Amino acid sequence: MRIALGLEYDGQLFRGWQSQREGVTVQDTLERALSQIAAEPVRVVAAGRTDAGVHASMQVVHFDTKNQRPDSAWVRGVNACLPASLSVLWSRQVNEQFHARFSARGRRYRYVLINHPVRPALLHGRAGWCHNPLDLALMRQAASCLIGTHDFSAFRAAECQAKSPVKQLTQLDITVDRHLIYFDLRADAFLHHMVRNIVGCLVYVGKGRYPVEWLQQVLLGLDRSKAAPTFAPDGLYLCGVEYEAHWGLNDLLQGRGP
Repeated sequence: MRIALGLEYDGQLFRGWQSQREGVTVQDTLERALSQIAAEPVRVVAAGRTDAGVHASMQVVHFDTKNQRPDSAWVRGVNACLPASLSVLWSRQVNEQFHARFSARGRRYRYVLINHPVRPALLHGRAGWCHNPLDLALMRQAASCLIGTHDFSAFRAAECQAKSPVKQLTQLDITVDRHLIYFDLRADAFLHHMVRNIVGCLVYVGKGRYPVEWLQQVLLGLDRSKAAPTFAPDGLYLCGVEYEAHWGLNDLLQGRGP
C-alpha cells in the first residue's frame, strides 16, 4: 500500500532533505522513524528536495509498505521517534499511482526577510536579514517581469538536475509587516536555488544597487554569473504542494505558514 504524509520541519539542524552517508538529513531521519513503526525498511519520496537550512511548513512525501497501520501510528507513533525539529502533520492512504513529486501540479515557497539595521536574535536561522533599507515599490516593479513562463537559467544553481530551466511562475507577491518582508512564490516547479537567487536579485534592486530594468536583463541574459549571489537559506520555507482533487489530499494541504 502507498501512504502519503504531510511534514513540517526546522531545517537548521539538518543537512537538507536528500539522504547522505552521515544520515543527518530530513529524509534519513524520517526513514529511520518510519521503519521502526512499519517494522520493515522504508524509503520515502518527497515533493521537493530542500537544501540545508531550508524549512518546510508543508512538505509532502509518499512511501510504500506491506504492513497495515492506523493513521495515528503514522502520525503520533512516528513523531514519538522523531526529533522535535521534524513532525508528521497528517497521514492518508493513497492510490498506488500517486507520486509525491511527479503528481504535483504546483509548489509554493515563502521567503521571510528581516529588514532592520540590527541583526535578529529570536528569528536567527528562521529568517534572512538585510540591514540596508529596501524600497518595496521598486522590488515589486522588478518582480513583475518574472511572472509567466520563462527560461530561468539565470536563477539556476550549477548543480541543478532539472531537465529543463523553463518554469511557469504564477505568483511573486511582496508584502511587509513592520520589519518583516514576505516573498510568496508559486510555480509549477522550481529550479535548485531559484527562489533564493530571485530574492537576492530583488534585494539588490530594493537597496538601489541596480535599477528596476536590470532584473529583466538578468532574466533574458540566461547567465547565472550576471545575477546576485544566492541569498541565505534561513528564511526559505516550502509552504505547500498542489495536487489534482482526485488524489484526495486537498482537505489536508492547508500549510501552516512561518
